[in-house]
Amino acid sequence: MKKILFIACVALIAFNAHAEKEKHVILITIDGFRPDFYFEKEWHTPNLHKMVQEGTCAVGVNSVFPSITYPSHTTIVTGVQPAAHGIFYNGIFETDSITGKIYWNFHQITAPTLWQAVTDDGLKASSINWPASAEAPVRYNIPDIGGKREDIIKYSVPVGFLDTLNNQLFHHKEIADINLGKDQNSAKIAAWVIKKDKPNFLTVHLFSVDHFEHQAGRHGRMVEEAIADADEGVGIIRKAIQEAGMTDNTLLIVTGDHGFMDVSTNVYPNVWLAKAGLLDNPNGQWKARFHSTGGSAFLFLKDKNDMETLQKVKSILSNLPAEEKKYIRIITTAEAQKIGADPNASFELSGLNGASFGNEYTGKVIRTGKGGTHGYYPDSREIQTGFICVGKEVQTNYEIKTMNLRDITAIVAQYLQIQMPSCLGKVPAGLFK
Repeated sequence: MKKILFIACVALIAFNAHAEKEKHVILITIDGFRPDFYFEKEWHTPNLHKMVQEGTCAVGVNSVFPSITYPSHTTIVTGVQPAAHGIFYNGIFETDSITGKIYWNFHQITAPTLWQAVTDDGLKASSINWPASAEAPVRYNIPDIGGKREDIIKYSVPVGFLDTLNNQLFHHKEIADINLGKDQNSAKIAAWVIKKDKPNFLTVHLFSVDHFEHQAGRHGRMVEEAIADADEGVGIIRKAIQEAGMTDNTLLIVTGDHGFMDVSTNVYPNVWLAKAGLLDNPNGQWKARFHSTGGSAFLFLKDKNDMETLQKVKSILSNLPAEEKKYIRIITTAEAQKIGADPNASFELSGLNGASFGNEYTGKVIRTGKGGTHGYYPDSREIQTGFICVGKEVQTNYEIKTMNLRDITAIVAQYLQIQMPSCLGKVPAGLFK
């Protein structure tokens, strides 16, 4: 009898340990996600509104600097700012050329990630459309690797995954023909992975809202349709969680990377440098060059120790006419360090009064702009993103006033009970019951 009881106790302990390992986090980002999408009734977002009632939401989530897609998404899965994780922009700053290289690959991240921590703990991780995720340590992956068919095929795993999706979901000749810019398609892929593999951690990036906010600004029919599509995608994923029998032990997070600003003016700061003889050609002779990222521009010196050129640039900016100066805000060294911006830049600009920045170095400095953008220093309401979280252990109908993107890493790590000692985020007070 004692032997039977001992075996039963061992089995119970093993079962409980297994049950603990069966927790799941489904982390969805809506690119360009704003709190008003779930707070204001003008948006057709029934799934997001329902999640707000059933869980916890944030009034605002602070982004990173620059407040753009790739640095933001990497902070979400590392819990540190760009200065620590190494994904400083979407496009890589190239010293002697502009070839358009992007931070596509996982190996470019210089900080520990949730994907690796989950995998190292013997759990299952997968990812759909996530920035800087090519070759990430996950079981199922269609990374954000650009639009080339050969790259999508090369970096998607496991072998045969795309063919399976084609046969079972889309009935196209090749999965690369699928418009993943339609968020419901990405959601269907995520739903398939959830029901097939029941991942402990799944990251999903929906990006159509950002595309149409760039075209139309913060409001307009295209934005309304895009957020409605993303909301439907959230509904598809939530239904898959239910059908997979995972509802009671799943934390579902819907968040974003940045907010949006309406643009009325485009500013080209490299024109100032070219006129001063500091920039002849990005591919040739230059002493100083701005790397623009929408709502911000980062100054680089060809020689980091060239203080004479640095002072010339500062003098140019301080002596601008009022009609040009009103569009720029110079970010101080203290502000840049506090937010964890690229430490290789000499200083940064953030746009004011509806201004966005561009990289051209010829033509007019100030031009008419339209649509919307992001990238600004993240201390304004408009550039904050959103956060909603539901789960059995989450407070219902609860609001967090303000949180940071890096806090999401801490939330995931605590729920899955994995170690992320490098994470600088904190679990917001009151989130869990």
